[in-house]
Amino acid sequence: MHAELNIDAGSLTYAGWRRESGLVEKMECSLKFILTEPAGTGEPLQGEARAVLSEEDLTVAPRHGEEIFISLRDIEHIAAEDYRLELLLSSGEQLQLFHLGRAYEDFLRELTRLRHELISKDLLMHERQRKEGQEARLAWHGADGAVKYEGRAELRLYETGLVIFPATGDPFRIPYSSIEDVSEGDYMLTLNTDPGERLVFSMMGRGFEPFREALNEVMSELSAKVQKTLQELLPEAGPALIRQAAGLMREGKAARRSDLEALSPQLWVALEQRLDAAGLRHEYDFLKELSRREKCCIGIKRGLMGDLTGDYIWLLMPLYSNATDKPGNAIAMAAASGKGGGRATYFFRMADPEEYRQYRDLEALDRLADTMITRINRCMLAINFRREPIYLSEEKLGEEQYRKYRQAVRKIPALQELRRLFIGRVFHRTPEQWEEEVQELLHLNNISPGTWKWSGRGQELADDECEAEPEAPAEG
Repeated sequence: MHAELNIDAGSLTYAGWRRESGLVEKMECSLKFILTEPAGTGEPLQGEARAVLSEEDLTVAPRHGEEIFISLRDIEHIAAEDYRLELLLSSGEQLQLFHLGRAYEDFLRELTRLRHELISKDLLMHERQRKEGQEARLAWHGADGAVKYEGRAELRLYETGLVIFPATGDPFRIPYSSIEDVSEGDYMLTLNTDPGERLVFSMMGRGFEPFREALNEVMSELSAKVQKTLQELLPEAGPALIRQAAGLMREGKAARRSDLEALSPQLWVALEQRLDAAGLRHEYDFLKELSRREKCCIGIKRGLMGDLTGDYIWLLMPLYSNATDKPGNAIAMAAASGKGGGRATYFFRMADPEEYRQYRDLEALDRLADTMITRINRCMLAINFRREPIYLSEEKLGEEQYRKYRQAVRKIPALQELRRLFIGRVFHRTPEQWEEEVQELLHLNNISPGTWKWSGRGQELADDECEAEPEAPAEG
């Protein structure tokens, strides 16, 4: 429980955290408000009110009139200036809060914190936290060099990614495996990422060195885990070869067969053998006959619950040929941590069927496959390999049990991309059933419009049998 805030009198009659029924913490304060309808239509509601802030919602109770209830999920943006808060809501309405007195800073801080906590869960960012938040100034530049954000932010190190909570706007996640290099100078830390973005952290005070060391530690640990796995697979390999291979297979990144074989032909053979222990050998052998073998990719991914779920091996296999009338035009993805239990193979479209049928040049198809594998891999990293929000239908997303994914689908471009490319999933109950359904899916995908989705067989039962994704712990 938070310590109660000591706030002087003024426009504020009470401000502090309190528990109701020993369970829920709430903050209350007096203020004035103006609620404006979208595009300034209609008369604004305004007056004096009491604001009640809780873990998931904000209630503004006017002295005269009905309460205004707002889910923190519905706050699109918070602007703060001259002791005045402007909240842009998903409905298009704008809520202004002012005359908070000395409660202003505390109210803004808690409103921002609670919204960030809620949205970070909604946006699939939570896993075991490795280091408590560090305040910093952030300059975030996109791949085109344009400034995407500049201002204060909180930095948190989680098991497989850095999550950044800007003072305004939504939190975002940087997978460690997408960080190409880290440099420092003049108490500034610069991160260059795989998509070509640059993030510069400064003004961390005494927290600079602990944060730098913690970031280096967690990234080194993930690298060491991949190196250890590869060393176990290929014990005769030297340290230099293992480091090079681990660089291609950084946590959550799939490496191409041709790239790994260029380092050592035995490495791919050893990884194929690892598929036996993972229970993926049948799927791999079958799909290999339909794919461009040198383009097949294998990766190692950390589970959502860290050491509790361990690491698992996963595949990305492009299925195509220059005979574009044959079944194909797909990227298959399979993942498993061991034999037994339910599992499914996922399929994503390489190109619109009409566009795909125009390809006759195998080299052009190879380039397309490389591009799509990179895109799908980056998208999977962005959602930390959660699969449920990819395959759930719009109807399913409307059910209360899947409420946690609605914001993610609405706000994460990578998830939107995966849902757009997603063709369907085939469950592995028996080898014969799986092969038959894969062939059917690939055939229908080739002759159907680009919006077609595989309906599958026994999907409702399979939802209960397969793909259960554990809730990742939020704290370390």
